[in-house]
Parts: sequence; C-alpha cells; structure tokens
Amino acid sequence: MASSSSLFSDGLTASGITSKKNEEIAELIDCFSKIQYRAKETNSKVERIENRYLELFGKDYKYSIIHNANGEVCGHYPRKIVFLEYESSDHDKDRFESTVQVTKLQDLVNRSKMARCRGRFVCPVILYNGKHICRSSTLAGWGELYGRTGYNYIFSGGLEDAGAVSDDVPQEDDDDAVRNGDSQLFDKVRGHDIKLLRYLSVRYICDLMVENKKVKFGLNVTSSEKVDKAQRYADFTLLSVPYPGCEFFKDYKDRDYTAEGLVFNWNQDFVDAPLTIPESLSKNLNINWREYQSWDLVKQTQNYLKLLIHIINIDDKSGLLVHCISGWDRTPLFVSLLRLSLWADGVIHATLEPAEILYLTIAYDWFLFGHMLPDRLSKGEEIFFFCFNFLKHITSEKFSAVKKQRRKNSHFRDTDFTVEDICQLKRKDRGSATSLSSDFSLIQEDSPAAMGSFNYEGVELISAGPQAQAAWRKGRTSSPQNVLWSKHHPLEDKPLYPGVAEAKSSSSSSSNQSENNFMRPGSNPLPVPGSNPLAVPGGRCPPVPERQARLEMVREVFLSAYSATVGLKSSASPSGAITGLLEQFARGVGLRGTNMIV
Repeated sequence: MASSSSLFSDGLTASGITSKKNEEIAELIDCFSKIQYRAKETNSKVERIENRYLELFGKDYKYSIIHNANGEVCGHYPRKIVFLEYESSDHDKDRFESTVQVTKLQDLVNRSKMARCRGRFVCPVILYNGKHICRSSTLAGWGELYGRTGYNYIFSGGLEDAGAVSDDVPQEDDDDAVRNGDSQLFDKVRGHDIKLLRYLSVRYICDLMVENKKVKFGLNVTSSEKVDKAQRYADFTLLSVPYPGCEFFKDYKDRDYTAEGLVFNWNQDFVDAPLTIPESLSKNLNINWREYQSWDLVKQTQNYLKLLIHIINIDDKSGLLVHCISGWDRTPLFVSLLRLSLWADGVIHATLEPAEILYLTIAYDWFLFGHMLPDRLSKGEEIFFFCFNFLKHITSEKFSAVKKQRRKNSHFRDTDFTVEDICQLKRKDRGSATSLSSDFSLIQEDSPAAMGSFNYEGVELISAGPQAQAAWRKGRTSSPQNVLWSKHHPLEDKPLYPGVAEAKSSSSSSSNQSENNFMRPGSNPLPVPGSNPLAVPGGRCPPVPERQARLEMVREVFLSAYSATVGLKSSASPSGAITGLLEQFARGVGLRGTNMIV
C-alpha cells in the first residue's frame, strides 16, 4: 500500500510539473504567433524566453555568448547567441577552461556579416560529437553590398540592421565584377566569411535554394557558394539540395495539411539549381537521387534529413552549414529536425525532457532567429506547423545517428514489427489521407492497476514511477519503456493554456469526416487517448522504441499547444474536420476549451 501511495504521489508531482512546462509551450507559441522578433525591440516576454533558453542550454553544455545587443550584429538574431563549447553537467562546468577566444570569435562575426544576405552570418547552433552544425543566409550579391540600408528597406520592410558599404562600390553584378577583375570587395567580405567557417571547422555547406541566385526587380540580390565565379569556396564540400520555399507550404495547408502526394513544380522559370551531391556522400544511402523531382514533400524531407545525418557522421572533425536564402524558413526547418532527431537518439541535450527540447527549438531555432510566423500564418504558409507534425515521419531507426549502437531497452531488430505495424493489422481499412494522422503510443504496466478500465477524459501521460522519471530527466538510461494513463488529480485538472474555454461539441462531432471527404468515413487522423487506437487484445502493446517514444511525445505536446493558441484552418471546411479533430485531441490530453482559434 505504501508503494502504491508513493507511486500515486510521484505521479501527481510529475503531472503538475509536466502541466507547467506544457503551459510554457502554449505561451511561447501564442507570443510567437503575434509578434515579430526584433533584437532592438524587446519586452518582458522576450526576456523570459531568453532566460529560459539559456537555462536549457546550460543543463548540458558549457557555452560562451556572442553578444548582439540591440541587433548591432544582426537585427533578427538572438541578442545573446549561444556558442556551445563542450558537453558538461552542472557539477563539472568549472572544471575546464574555456576553449574559445570569445573576442576573436566576436571579431570574426562582426567582419563577416556583410558577406551574407541580410547580415545573417554563419552561426553555430548545435554541437554534435565536437562538431558544429551552423546556420546562415546565402551569400550577398552586389545589389545588397551596394547600399545595404536602401536594399534592406525595400526587401524586408526595414526590419534589417542598416550596415552599408561605401558609395564607391561598383554598381555591377557578380559576373561582370569577376570578368573585369574588379572583385576586391568580394575578396574582402567573403574572405572574412571563409575565415569564420574555418574557425568553426565547417567543411560541408548544404544549400537549400532552388535558385542559383535570387533575383528581385531584375537584380541579382543574392548569390551562393555554388556559383562563386572566383571559386573562393572550392576548399569546401558544396551540396546543392534544392528544397521548396515557404510559399509552397500554402499548398500544404490548402490540402488540409497533407504532405503525402504533394510534389513541387520543378518546371517554374526561377528554378535553376539542380541537385548536386558528391558521390562520396550519396553512394551509401540507398537513395535514387535522380528521381528527386518526383518525390513528394514527405519523401524529399526524409531523404534530405538522412543526407544531413549521414554527413555529420562520416567526418569526425568537420562541421556542417545549412542555409537557404534568408535562413529563416527552410533553414530552421532542417535545423529543428536535426536537433530533435539527435536528441531523440540521446546524443545531444541528454537531460532535457520532451517539453524542454520543444521549448528550446521553438524559442531559439525559430522565434529568436527571425522566422516571421505572424506573416506566414496570414499567408497560409505553415512551414512551422509542418516541421513538428513531420516528426511522425522520422521515428524509425533509419533516421537514427547511432544505428551501430543498440539501445539497452530496445527489443526490436531492424526487421521486427513496430507498434505501428501491429496496430495497423486491425486498422487496414482506415487509411492515412491526411498529414495529421499519427498514433500515440499507449503502453501499460504489468500491474493490475494499469489493466483496469479508465475514464480517458482529461488524462495525462506520466512515467511509471520515480526511478523512470529520474532516468528520463537525467538521461542516464534509455527513456522509460513503461508508462500508464493516469487520472488527473482534481487540483491539477485545469486548462493547459489559460483562456481556452470548453470545446464546442458541434465542431468535434464533425471530426471523422468533412464536406469534401478529405478523410475516409470513420477514420481519425488525430487519435486521442480516449480512442485508444493502439489497443490490442489483452490491453497491451509491445514496448515502443525509445526514439519513437521521444519524438511522439514532442509532437503530442506541440499539437496540444498549437491547438490551444493558433489552431488550424481547413480550406475545405473551415469549421469542420480539422478543427474538430484538434478540439477532440485537446480534450483527450487534458486541454479543455470551448473554442478553437482558427
């Protein structure tokens, strides 16, 4: 009896902590969806976000700060840019001296910012096995170098910092400058950029642009390493992996958030960058790269992520740079997927819980690096939502960075059935017509208490006991394999996000079908705990692999918070199935409300 009481008490404590962390996510997304971050315009909310991400980085790393007060270096980078030095727990952070000459790094950053579009310099954001994964924008062209202030105002509404070059810069494009031998300015600014890349030990540069150069109003306003005529970046390994821009994700939203079957139109006039990957990097991935133009959005994103993970694993010393044009849409998509994928493998941010790693990547990789969520939402370009909903597509060990190391608690071989395979045996007729479809794993203990019939209304997923909780928090062992659905304590039974009232039953009643039949009758793309889609005879499911469990938890927390704040709009039926599904999901995980913000 005492042990049962202790378990119940520990469960309530864990439930309260989890609820608070989930509320943080909802507050963050709500703030993110309403304001555009600018380093020179901060408020108390932004300051709390800054303090929180520094705290989360500090749990696992010793870091230095690249100062960007008031956006002096870049107006849409964090005011305190984290440079991760080495992994270190709280008790041994002072045992090592700093490995970085911070003043030198700051100087390199200040000098190199002019080389890249909008001043978005090469910035290290992930530390993996001593190697830096970096992000930036693409290279600036003559148009931007000549009169940075005027061009920034035209192309970004005056949001950028106003660094300018002298008026005697030649007003000619990149090609003419090289032909005439008058490329001293490029030599200077790109030389600083190359010095920064070398200081960070970056060897691989992954360019996501579908263009060789970005053209606006008939001018080449950006360039890229792959078309640098002087071949200044010849010592780096350059990869051209064209990926659709944020405008394409309007099609994703208009197809009711369905990425399967959505293929980019590669025949558009502005698309002139072919996929170019050195054979040494592509030959071992078992991917037919010649077919890339026929891939849908799911397969393309999966294959590019596999490539990036392969790159950071094949070289023990060299880092990676990922960039698109401005570096605030496609770039955070892949940076965030990389961070979450490596975290799910247990190789970075080892002590962070699902809600914590989610908070970190939203706050740092998206919000504080300038993703314009309010603008993207107004246009229906939901690349931000796609990123976290896409986690269901990378739960497999095929995306793991540690394939050769078997996890302690994993009972699956590569050829074994997964939980999804087993549960699909009873749901073959349901299909997966929408990108929202996913199964949330429910694993019950081998105890009589866990085998009973629970009321799943307003329940929360908690770990099975204090030892499992400690293992999860500290990352000393694999994540808990046994979890149970436990009733909320009345004192803890409160909305995940304040201000969201009771969900309308009329909306939830339409959750299984829409006017345009974008789902099959009877299907449920967003299962909730009450529906228990993974139940098998006897009330049990086999253990879920750790990677899958972690990513599913992150996605679940995100969908809960997103449904409480932003919500989704179905182009076919704005108040129909999509809204009803999210309301049903929100109630199922304890997020009660009366209306969805759509």
